[in-house]
Amino acid sequence: MNAPTRMLELATPKILAHSGGGIGWVAFNQPEKRNAISMAMWDGVRDAAQTFGKDPSVRVVILSGAGGKAFASGADISEFESARNSAEAEEKFHLHADEARSALRAMGKPIIAMIQGYCIGGGCATALLADFRIATPESKFGVPAARLGVAYALDGLHRLVALVGPSVAKEIMFTGRQFTAAEALAAGLINRIVEPAALEAEVTALAQTIAHNAPLSIFHSREAIDMLAGDPSRWDKARIEALYARCFDSEDYREGRTAFMEKRPPVFRGK
Repeated sequence: MNAPTRMLELATPKILAHSGGGIGWVAFNQPEKRNAISMAMWDGVRDAAQTFGKDPSVRVVILSGAGGKAFASGADISEFESARNSAEAEEKFHLHADEARSALRAMGKPIIAMIQGYCIGGGCATALLADFRIATPESKFGVPAARLGVAYALDGLHRLVALVGPSVAKEIMFTGRQFTAAEALAAGLINRIVEPAALEAEVTALAQTIAHNAPLSIFHSREAIDMLAGDPSRWDKARIEALYARCFDSEDYREGRTAFMEKRPPVFRGK
């Protein structure tokens, strides 16, 4: 858990990634464009997520945006004419984003979105993948699909409705307006608001708390809660029950009991 920082070498400098102390960090790094996301950046997120997913030392991942002005402001519009000028081109473009988001989900590890500034469009969709969203007071949230004449992917809409309910989701989608952090908190879109000076410290402390707890227990809870919030027709109770049983048969459960009796912090290994 106290391993030194390890930097990931990615194909694009527009995504920054490193890990250490049980935490993986992925940052959108195009601050001159409010971290608008290009296809190459989606590929960088995919590669970082796949690396962290295979690394047992990484127990929680933090997503953020460089520069302090934006988490991510949506797609890089400079690519629209060349890469998103038709339904066929859009399908190819969207594949890059889908692969990145699928890789984030496939990690099987808790994700925290650390949001400062704009969190718009595809950036908002990515933040919705996270298990927690911590934002600063000046943060803005929105999905401008109705202002651009485009549609929002069904998976993203499902997560939005699960968080805020159909009425607020319709307001977000129909108006295309930007919601303040206070409105987002009231709607359940974010978990809490933190002043900018304390944001990284508070998010890191949350990540460290999660990283020191039992990975198998967290994985069971995450999978079960996401299932309960999803489509009942796709529930897999047998799988969740197997994950439940795995916790009680694990070395970590024995370690938790022993540490409690010995009045010491447990050391969980995810086994």
